[in-house]
Amino acid sequence: MTSAKPGKPAKSAKRVAHQPSWLEKATQDHVRAISGTLAALARRPVGTLLTAFVIGITLALPAGLNTLVANLGQAGDSLQGSLRASLFLNDDVSAERGETLAHDIARRPGVSAARYISREQALEEFRTFSGFGEALDLLKDNPLPATIVVTPNAKQLQVRTEALLKDLSTLPEVAQAKLDEKWLQRLYAILALVQQAVMMIAGALALAVLIVVGNTIRLDIENRRDEIEVMKLIGAPNSYIRRPFLYTGLWYGFTGGILACLLVEAGVISLVEPARVLAGLYDSQATLQGLSMNATLAVFAAGLGLGWLGAFWAVSRHLRHIEPAS
Repeated sequence: MTSAKPGKPAKSAKRVAHQPSWLEKATQDHVRAISGTLAALARRPVGTLLTAFVIGITLALPAGLNTLVANLGQAGDSLQGSLRASLFLNDDVSAERGETLAHDIARRPGVSAARYISREQALEEFRTFSGFGEALDLLKDNPLPATIVVTPNAKQLQVRTEALLKDLSTLPEVAQAKLDEKWLQRLYAILALVQQAVMMIAGALALAVLIVVGNTIRLDIENRRDEIEVMKLIGAPNSYIRRPFLYTGLWYGFTGGILACLLVEAGVISLVEPARVLAGLYDSQATLQGLSMNATLAVFAAGLGLGWLGAFWAVSRHLRHIEPAS
Protein backbone atom coordinates (compact mmCIF):
# COMPACT_ATOMS: atom_id res chain seq x y z
CA MET A 1 0.00 0.00 0.00
CA THR A 2 1.56 3.19 -1.10
CA SER A 3 1.25 6.40 0.90
CA ALA A 4 0.00 9.55 -0.76
CA LYS A 5 2.49 12.31 -1.39
CA PRO A 6 1.86 15.42 0.58
CA GLY A 7 0.46 18.16 -1.60
CA LYS A 8 2.14 21.56 -2.05
CA PRO A 9 0.40 24.52 -0.49
CA ALA A 10 -1.72 26.34 -2.99
CA LYS A 11 -0.52 29.77 -4.07
CA SER A 12 -2.73 32.66 -3.27
CA ALA A 13 -4.75 33.61 -6.31
CA LYS A 14 -4.96 37.21 -5.25
CA ARG A 15 -2.18 39.62 -4.53
CA VAL A 16 -2.60 42.56 -2.27
CA ALA A 17 -2.50 45.74 -4.34
CA HIS A 18 0.27 48.18 -3.39
CA GLN A 19 -1.14 51.18 -1.63
CA PRO A 20 0.91 54.33 -2.27
CA SER A 21 2.08 56.12 0.82
CA TRP A 22 1.25 59.73 1.67
CA LEU A 23 4.67 60.82 0.44
CA GLU A 24 4.21 59.05 -2.88
CA LYS A 25 0.81 60.62 -3.37
CA ALA A 26 2.16 64.08 -2.56
CA THR A 27 5.08 63.56 -4.94
CA GLN A 28 2.75 62.47 -7.73
CA ASP A 29 0.52 65.50 -7.16
CA HIS A 30 3.48 67.88 -7.30
CA VAL A 31 4.93 66.22 -10.40
CA ARG A 32 1.54 66.43 -12.07
CA ALA A 33 1.23 70.11 -11.14
CA ILE A 34 4.74 70.91 -12.41
CA SER A 35 4.25 69.18 -15.75
CA GLY A 36 0.78 70.70 -16.13
CA THR A 37 1.94 74.26 -15.49
CA LEU A 38 4.91 73.90 -17.83
CA ALA A 39 2.63 72.61 -20.58
CA ALA A 40 0.17 75.46 -19.98
CA LEU A 41 2.96 78.09 -20.14
CA ALA A 42 4.36 76.48 -23.29
CA ARG A 43 0.98 76.80 -24.99
CA ARG A 44 1.14 80.60 -24.63
CA PRO A 45 4.86 81.43 -25.13
CA VAL A 46 4.36 85.10 -26.03
CA GLY A 47 2.40 85.96 -22.90
CA THR A 48 4.74 83.90 -20.73
CA LEU A 49 7.86 85.59 -22.11
CA LEU A 50 6.34 89.06 -21.81
CA THR A 51 5.49 88.49 -18.14
CA ALA A 52 8.92 86.98 -17.46
CA PHE A 53 10.60 89.85 -19.31
CA VAL A 54 8.80 92.44 -17.18
CA ILE A 55 9.88 90.59 -14.04
CA GLY A 56 13.43 90.27 -15.40
CA ILE A 57 13.75 94.01 -16.04
CA THR A 58 12.31 94.76 -12.61
CA LEU A 59 14.85 92.45 -10.94
CA ALA A 60 17.71 93.61 -13.16
CA LEU A 61 17.46 97.26 -12.08
CA PRO A 62 18.39 96.78 -8.39
CA ALA A 63 20.77 93.93 -9.27
CA GLY A 64 22.59 96.13 -11.78
CA LEU A 65 22.78 99.07 -9.38
CA ASN A 66 24.09 96.81 -6.64
CA THR A 67 26.74 95.44 -9.02
CA LEU A 68 27.76 99.00 -9.91
CA VAL A 69 28.09 99.94 -6.24
CA ALA A 70 30.14 96.79 -5.55
CA ASN A 71 32.51 97.60 -8.42
CA LEU A 72 32.93 101.19 -7.29
CA GLY A 73 33.67 99.95 -3.79
CA GLN A 74 36.30 97.58 -5.15
CA ALA A 75 37.81 100.39 -7.18
CA GLY A 76 37.95 102.55 -4.07
CA ASP A 77 39.68 99.77 -2.14
CA SER A 78 42.28 99.37 -4.88
CA LEU A 79 42.85 103.12 -5.04
CA GLN A 80 43.30 103.15 -1.27
CA GLY A 81 46.72 101.62 -1.88
CA SER A 82 47.65 104.37 -4.34
CA LEU A 83 47.21 107.23 -1.85
CA ARG A 84 50.14 109.61 -1.59
CA ALA A 85 51.18 112.04 1.10
CA SER A 86 52.96 115.13 -0.21
CA LEU A 87 55.47 116.84 2.11
CA PHE A 88 56.25 120.33 0.82
CA LEU A 89 59.71 121.37 2.05
CA ASN A 90 60.92 124.79 3.08
CA ASP A 91 62.78 126.76 0.44
CA ASP A 92 66.02 126.73 2.45
CA VAL A 93 66.23 122.89 2.47
CA SER A 94 69.05 121.77 0.17
CA ALA A 95 68.72 118.96 -2.35
CA GLU A 96 71.18 116.81 -0.36
CA ARG A 97 69.16 117.26 2.82
CA GLY A 98 65.96 116.49 0.93
CA GLU A 99 67.39 113.23 -0.44
CA THR A 100 68.59 112.21 3.03
CA LEU A 101 65.25 113.08 4.60
CA ALA A 102 63.38 111.02 1.98
CA HIS A 103 65.67 108.07 2.68
CA ASP A 104 65.04 108.36 6.43
CA ILE A 105 61.26 108.62 5.96
CA ALA A 106 61.24 105.52 3.73
CA ARG A 107 62.70 103.51 6.61
CA ARG A 108 59.92 104.49 9.01
CA PRO A 109 57.26 101.95 10.05
CA GLY A 110 54.09 102.27 8.00
CA VAL A 111 55.85 103.79 4.97
CA SER A 112 56.14 101.81 1.74
CA ALA A 113 58.22 104.33 -0.21
CA ALA A 114 59.37 107.94 -0.19
CA ARG A 115 60.66 109.87 -3.21
CA TYR A 116 62.33 113.25 -3.26
CA ILE A 117 61.32 115.67 -6.02
CA SER A 118 63.50 118.75 -6.37
CA ARG A 119 62.15 122.15 -7.30
CA GLU A 120 63.54 121.79 -10.82
CA GLN A 121 61.94 118.36 -11.25
CA ALA A 122 58.62 119.65 -9.93
CA LEU A 123 58.72 122.56 -12.38
CA GLU A 124 59.52 120.25 -15.29
CA GLU A 125 56.71 117.84 -14.41
CA PHE A 126 54.27 120.71 -14.06
CA ARG A 127 55.40 122.10 -17.41
CA THR A 128 54.92 118.70 -19.07
CA PHE A 129 51.53 117.75 -17.66
CA SER A 130 49.81 121.10 -17.07
CA GLY A 131 50.00 122.59 -20.55
CA PHE A 132 51.07 125.99 -19.15
CA GLY A 133 54.66 125.80 -20.36
CA GLU A 134 54.61 129.19 -22.10
CA ALA A 135 53.07 130.87 -19.05
CA LEU A 136 55.80 129.47 -16.82
CA ASP A 137 58.47 131.02 -19.04
CA LEU A 138 57.18 134.44 -18.01
CA LEU A 139 57.99 133.78 -14.34
CA LYS A 140 61.34 134.98 -13.02
CA ASP A 141 61.59 132.43 -10.18
CA ASN A 142 60.45 128.85 -9.72
CA PRO A 143 57.31 129.03 -7.53
CA LEU A 144 57.16 125.31 -6.81
CA PRO A 145 58.72 123.88 -3.62
CA ALA A 146 60.73 120.71 -3.31
CA THR A 147 58.53 117.80 -2.33
CA ILE A 148 58.83 114.37 -0.76
CA VAL A 149 56.09 112.02 -1.98
CA VAL A 150 55.37 109.43 0.71
CA THR A 151 53.45 106.22 -0.04
CA PRO A 152 51.84 104.86 3.16
CA ASN A 153 51.46 101.15 3.71
CA ALA A 154 48.16 100.19 2.11
CA LYS A 155 47.44 97.48 4.72
CA GLN A 156 47.48 99.77 7.72
CA LEU A 157 44.41 101.47 9.13
CA GLN A 158 43.44 104.98 8.11
CA VAL A 159 43.96 106.17 11.68
CA ARG A 160 47.61 105.10 11.57
CA THR A 161 48.08 106.75 8.19
CA GLU A 162 46.72 110.04 9.55
CA ALA A 163 48.94 109.72 12.65
CA LEU A 164 51.94 109.14 10.39
CA LEU A 165 51.11 112.23 8.34
CA LYS A 166 50.70 114.32 11.49
CA ASP A 167 54.08 113.13 12.73
CA LEU A 168 55.78 113.92 9.42
CA SER A 169 54.23 117.38 9.32
CA THR A 170 56.09 118.27 12.53
CA LEU A 171 59.51 117.81 10.91
CA PRO A 172 61.42 121.13 10.81
CA GLU A 173 62.13 120.76 7.08
CA VAL A 174 58.43 120.35 6.21
CA ALA A 175 56.39 123.47 5.48
CA GLN A 176 53.11 121.67 4.78
CA ALA A 177 51.89 118.08 4.58
CA LYS A 178 48.88 116.90 2.60
CA LEU A 179 47.27 113.47 2.22
CA ASP A 180 45.24 113.05 -0.97
CA GLU A 181 42.28 111.16 0.52
CA LYS A 182 39.42 113.63 0.68
CA TRP A 183 38.08 112.54 -2.70
CA LEU A 184 38.17 108.88 -1.59
CA GLN A 185 36.21 109.70 1.56
CA ARG A 186 33.64 111.48 -0.60
CA LEU A 187 33.45 108.41 -2.85
CA TYR A 188 32.70 106.11 0.09
CA ALA A 189 30.07 108.54 1.39
CA ILE A 190 28.40 108.63 -2.04
CA LEU A 191 28.48 104.82 -2.23
CA ALA A 192 26.79 104.54 1.16
CA LEU A 193 24.07 106.92 -0.01
CA VAL A 194 23.61 105.02 -3.28
CA GLN A 195 23.43 101.72 -1.38
CA GLN A 196 20.55 103.04 0.69
CA ALA A 197 18.84 104.27 -2.47
CA VAL A 198 19.27 100.82 -4.05
CA MET A 199 17.54 99.21 -1.08
CA MET A 200 14.61 101.62 -1.38
CA ILE A 201 14.36 101.04 -5.14
CA ALA A 202 14.55 97.27 -4.63
CA GLY A 203 11.64 97.43 -2.18
CA ALA A 204 9.50 99.44 -4.60
CA LEU A 205 10.33 97.12 -7.51
CA ALA A 206 9.60 94.05 -5.39
CA LEU A 207 6.09 95.42 -4.88
CA ALA A 208 5.85 95.87 -8.65
CA VAL A 209 6.78 92.21 -9.21
CA LEU A 210 4.11 91.11 -6.74
CA ILE A 211 1.50 93.15 -8.60
CA VAL A 212 2.57 91.82 -12.02
CA VAL A 213 2.55 88.19 -10.92
CA GLY A 214 -0.65 88.61 -8.93
CA ASN A 215 -2.48 90.17 -11.87
CA THR A 216 -1.28 87.44 -14.24
CA ILE A 217 -2.40 84.70 -11.86
CA ARG A 218 -5.75 86.46 -11.40
CA LEU A 219 -6.33 86.28 -15.14
CA ASP A 220 -5.43 82.57 -15.11
CA ILE A 221 -7.93 81.99 -12.31
CA GLU A 222 -10.67 83.76 -14.23
CA ASN A 223 -9.91 81.74 -17.38
CA ARG A 224 -10.17 78.52 -15.38
CA ARG A 225 -13.21 79.49 -13.33
CA ASP A 226 -15.40 76.68 -14.73
CA GLU A 227 -12.69 74.11 -14.08
CA ILE A 228 -12.25 75.34 -10.50
CA GLU A 229 -16.00 75.16 -9.89
CA VAL A 230 -16.07 71.54 -11.09
CA MET A 231 -13.09 70.63 -8.86
CA LYS A 232 -14.78 72.21 -5.84
CA LEU A 233 -18.01 70.42 -6.72
CA ILE A 234 -16.35 67.00 -6.57
CA GLY A 235 -14.66 67.88 -3.28
CA ALA A 236 -11.13 68.85 -4.29
CA PRO A 237 -9.35 70.63 -1.40
CA ASN A 238 -8.17 74.20 -1.79
CA SER A 239 -4.53 73.08 -1.50
CA TYR A 240 -4.96 70.90 -4.59
CA ILE A 241 -6.61 73.71 -6.56
CA ARG A 242 -4.07 76.28 -5.39
CA ARG A 243 -0.95 74.20 -6.23
CA PRO A 244 -0.78 74.74 -10.04
CA PHE A 245 -1.11 78.50 -9.66
CA LEU A 246 1.70 78.59 -7.09
CA TYR A 247 3.97 76.65 -9.44
CA THR A 248 3.04 79.06 -12.22
CA GLY A 249 4.23 81.95 -10.04
CA LEU A 250 7.48 80.07 -9.32
CA TRP A 251 8.09 79.54 -13.03
CA TYR A 252 7.49 83.22 -13.74
CA GLY A 253 9.95 84.19 -11.01
CA PHE A 254 12.56 81.65 -12.13
CA THR A 255 12.39 82.76 -15.77
CA GLY A 256 12.49 86.39 -14.70
CA GLY A 257 15.60 85.68 -12.61
CA ILE A 258 17.35 84.15 -15.63
CA LEU A 259 16.50 87.17 -17.78
CA ALA A 260 17.62 89.56 -15.02
CA CYS A 261 21.04 87.88 -14.76
CA LEU A 262 21.45 87.94 -18.54
CA LEU A 263 20.55 91.64 -18.70
CA VAL A 264 23.02 92.55 -15.93
CA GLU A 265 25.82 90.52 -17.52
CA ALA A 266 25.13 92.12 -20.91
CA GLY A 267 25.37 95.56 -19.30
CA VAL A 268 28.64 94.65 -17.56
CA ILE A 269 30.17 93.33 -20.80
CA SER A 270 29.28 96.55 -22.62
CA LEU A 271 31.00 98.64 -19.90
CA VAL A 272 34.19 96.58 -19.48
CA GLU A 273 36.28 98.54 -21.97
CA PRO A 274 35.20 102.06 -20.83
CA ALA A 275 35.80 101.00 -17.22
CA ARG A 276 39.28 99.73 -18.09
CA VAL A 277 40.17 103.04 -19.73
CA LEU A 278 38.85 105.00 -16.73
CA ALA A 279 40.79 102.81 -14.27
CA GLY A 280 43.95 103.36 -16.31
CA LEU A 281 43.61 107.12 -15.90
CA TYR A 282 43.86 106.59 -12.12
CA ASP A 283 46.74 104.09 -12.41
CA SER A 284 44.45 101.34 -11.13
CA GLN A 285 44.31 97.71 -12.24
CA ALA A 286 40.69 97.30 -11.11
CA THR A 287 38.44 95.54 -13.62
CA LEU A 288 34.68 95.56 -13.89
CA GLN A 289 33.14 92.45 -12.34
CA GLY A 290 29.75 90.95 -13.06
CA LEU A 291 27.31 89.38 -10.64
CA SER A 292 28.97 87.35 -7.92
CA MET A 293 27.71 83.89 -7.03
CA ASN A 294 25.94 85.24 -3.94
CA ALA A 295 24.34 88.05 -5.95
CA THR A 296 23.18 85.58 -8.62
CA LEU A 297 21.63 83.33 -6.00
CA ALA A 298 19.99 86.37 -4.42
CA VAL A 299 18.42 87.34 -7.77
CA PHE A 300 17.01 83.84 -8.26
CA ALA A 301 15.82 83.68 -4.66
CA ALA A 302 14.11 87.07 -5.04
CA GLY A 303 12.48 85.98 -8.30
CA LEU A 304 11.22 82.68 -6.90
CA GLY A 305 10.08 84.23 -3.64
CA LEU A 306 8.27 87.15 -5.24
CA GLY A 307 6.70 84.89 -7.86
CA TRP A 308 5.39 82.54 -5.20
CA LEU A 309 4.16 85.35 -2.97
CA GLY A 310 2.40 87.10 -5.85
CA ALA A 311 0.68 83.86 -6.86
CA PHE A 312 -0.26 83.02 -3.27
CA TRP A 313 -1.71 86.50 -2.75
CA ALA A 314 -3.80 86.31 -5.93
CA VAL A 315 -5.04 82.77 -5.28
CA SER A 316 -5.92 83.45 -1.65
CA ARG A 317 -7.78 86.59 -2.63
CA HIS A 318 -9.78 85.30 -5.60
CA LEU A 319 -10.17 81.56 -5.03
CA ARG A 320 -12.54 81.93 -2.06
CA HIS A 321 -14.98 83.90 -4.21
CA ILE A 322 -15.40 81.01 -6.66
CA GLU A 323 -18.05 78.55 -5.55
CA PRO A 324 -19.95 75.95 -7.61
CA ALA A 325 -23.48 76.92 -8.59
CA SER A 326 -26.13 75.28 -6.42
